[in-house]
Order: sequence, then structure tokens, then C-alpha cells
Amino acid sequence: MGIATINPATGDVVKTFEALTDQEIESKLALAQQAFEHYRQTRFEPRSQWLNAAANVLDTEKEHFGKLMTLEMGKTLKSAIAEVEKCAWVCRYYAEHASSFLADDHAQTDASSSFVRYQPLGAVLAVMPWNFPFWQVFRFAAPALMAGNVGLLKHASNVPQCALAIAAVFQKAGFPDGVFQTLLIGADKVAALMEDDRIKAATLTGSEPAGASLAMAAGKQIKKVVLELGGSDPFIVLPSADLDVAVSTAVTARLINNGQSCIAAKRFIVANTIADEFEQRLLERYKALKIGDPMLPDTDIGPLATPGILQDLDQQVRAISQQGARIAIGGTPLDGAGNYYPPTIITDIPAASSTAKEEFFGPVALLFRVADIDEAIHLANITPFGLGASAWTSDVAEQEKLINGIEAGAVFINGMVKSDPRLPFGGIKRSGFGRELGIQGIHEFVNIKTVWVK
Repeated sequence: MGIATINPATGDVVKTFEALTDQEIESKLALAQQAFEHYRQTRFEPRSQWLNAAANVLDTEKEHFGKLMTLEMGKTLKSAIAEVEKCAWVCRYYAEHASSFLADDHAQTDASSSFVRYQPLGAVLAVMPWNFPFWQVFRFAAPALMAGNVGLLKHASNVPQCALAIAAVFQKAGFPDGVFQTLLIGADKVAALMEDDRIKAATLTGSEPAGASLAMAAGKQIKKVVLELGGSDPFIVLPSADLDVAVSTAVTARLINNGQSCIAAKRFIVANTIADEFEQRLLERYKALKIGDPMLPDTDIGPLATPGILQDLDQQVRAISQQGARIAIGGTPLDGAGNYYPPTIITDIPAASSTAKEEFFGPVALLFRVADIDEAIHLANITPFGLGASAWTSDVAEQEKLINGIEAGAVFINGMVKSDPRLPFGGIKRSGFGRELGIQGIHEFVNIKTVWVK
């Protein structure tokens, strides 16, 4: 099916949508260009007022937006509401800080005056995923709009109502017409959009193949692109760690968003001396989790977003099991309606397992045992991904070694990897390039113009 809301908890088709025609796409591009010519001239003050108003809309309607997310992609309602709240936070953060982030940066040279000025690029195409259908969009939109750009959203085809609701938020907040628009289109239209001169840059959060496709399309046109792709984040636990906190965090870090998160902890790399205890405690926590209707407040794990994701995850678990790994809990899709897969722990994984280097996009934890910190860092780095990493130790020397040795865009010591408006977010290797959030994120889609005056 094309663009549609399909309840992942039941499999029911709730609503279908017609993709935009080429003529409708052209009208939206024309509006975006027209809007940019005016919007780029606005001052920070009205932009800030509009973005703060968007935050207020999000706060006021957070339960409605949360239910929309849960209906379309299956995350628990409590986590969906928290996602809306985080979107309001990023709006307020850039409403407050954008003017200082983009202020002229003066330098002493042989000129009478020399400085860097940051100016908007124009229309930026955002190709966004279904797993955090509001957050992924707002963490792009808040800095991009404050910088004076305009946004065009091509959202995942299974969250169309979220996509339309996001555009409505900006409209209700008072942004001028055309500053942010949703394009209900398929992925087959993206390459042609990148060929249009009115689109100046693009950003994508999603799979490695999707990122490679957009990067090729942008590269042909010499256009800027930011990619945040997959991850197989390590979660390293060394003997000096606070095991109670590490285990408790491990559950959340692996199962956030029903396990469907690029920065979820996926590979648990534990020192031999504490591995038995860590595994037993993790197993006990998993057994206590409640799987069910994501709309209910006491549900811990909801369904996966689509039947295809469920099938892919099941095939990966079967493959790693056939390669000699042991399934400690879970490992089989649940019977009945919906895309339900139970929290699963896999251990005793052979060193030669090819599947162990893949990304498991669901509630599956891979548990590895290592002799020391050097082996832990080596194992952390053997995958082609480099998004985030979490490491647990109270030894300061070990902390420094982990920070320097792990190949990732972010390393969290004694904490769970998470995105934060105040810090840059992104990966290396096949996890992508460029950064979102922080001052670095707002600088991705501006012309960093050198000015020299004698």
C-alpha cells in the first residue's frame, strides 16, 4: 500500500491518502520559493515568536499528537507524549539561542573590518522516518526556520497524518504561508526534487540505502546534504560500573520506541567478571515487561511499525541462532493480530557471526563477553556503523580511553545515548555525516560567508 495509516497494533487500514500530482508538487515548490524571498528578510524576533508559538501548540495538543503517533507507528502513548514535549523544547531552545548562534563572527585581519556572516540557503528538503515522526522533523525544522530557510517535508509513507499535523502546527503558530510544507509523495519523487534549482539542500534520517540514494541525487547537483543513518550502538559495561544503574539503563536504552531507534543500545559488551550477573539481572527485567496495546498506560512494549520490519527482525534472529548463538528469552513473533515481537536477549554469539555486525531494528539485545577494555573497544568498533556509544565505568583512566578509542559521533559515559538540543548529534562511518542540534546543527544549512572590508 502507498501512503496510508495502518494501525500496527491491529493491522487495520485506518485511512489512505492520494500522493500529490506533479502539478501539485510544482505549486508547492513555487510557494516555497516565493515564501523564502520574503521570509529570509524577517528578523530573528518574529521568527522567535512564531517558533515559541509552535512550542505552545505542541504543549497544548500533546495528547492528540501523541495518539496520532501511536496510531500510525505503534510507540507507547506515554513515550509519544514525551516526544511531543521534547519537540516543544527544541523549538524554545532555538527561539532563544539562534540569534547568538548566527551573529556575525568578527576576526582580526589586515582589513578594517572582517567577519563571518551566516545567511540562509533557501528551501531545504527533509526526508524523514517514521520511528520518531515528530522529533526527527522538529529537530531539523527549528534551527532551519530560525536561520531563515524554508522547509519541505517528505515524511515516511506510513505516518501521513503526523506529517500533515506537523505542517498544521507551523501554520497555527503564525509562520507565513509556504515557510513549512508537507509533501505527500513517494520516495520515487525525491531524485527529481533534488534536480530542482529551488531546492538548495536536503537532510535525511533513515536507512543506509535511503541515505546513499539521496546523497547520490544531491551529489549530482552539488547540493549540501546531512545524513543520520543506522547504528549498532555498543553498550560497554566494565567491572567498576554501578551495575544496578547500568542494568536499569540497559533496558530503557535497548527497548526505547519498541527497540526501533538508531541510537538504541544494541550490542551489550560486558566484562567477563560481571557478565553472568549482568545477564541474569537483564533477563529478570525483561521478564517483567508488559507487551500489549500501546495506547494503555501500563504497556511497556508495543508493536513494531510494519509487518515488513517484523519479518526482517525475525529473519535476523533466526540467522544468528543458526550461526550458533543462544536465545535467552523471546526470539519468536507473537501470535495474533499486530506486529508484535517480544523483548529478546541473544548471547553466546560466535565470533565469526556475520549477523552480529548488522543493525537489529527491534527489541533484540545482543550480549557479548570480553576480557578487558581493549577487547571491548575493538568489538565496539568492528561494525560499519558509528552513531553513538554508551560505556560504564567509574575508573577515570578507563573513561578517557573509551572516549578516545570508540569510533562514534557520540560517547556517553555512565549514561544512555540520547539527542539533546544543546549538543550536536550525528554519526561517522556508515551512520552518516553532518550534525543536527546545538550550534553545529544550525550552521549546516547556512551560507558561511566571509566578509572583508578595507
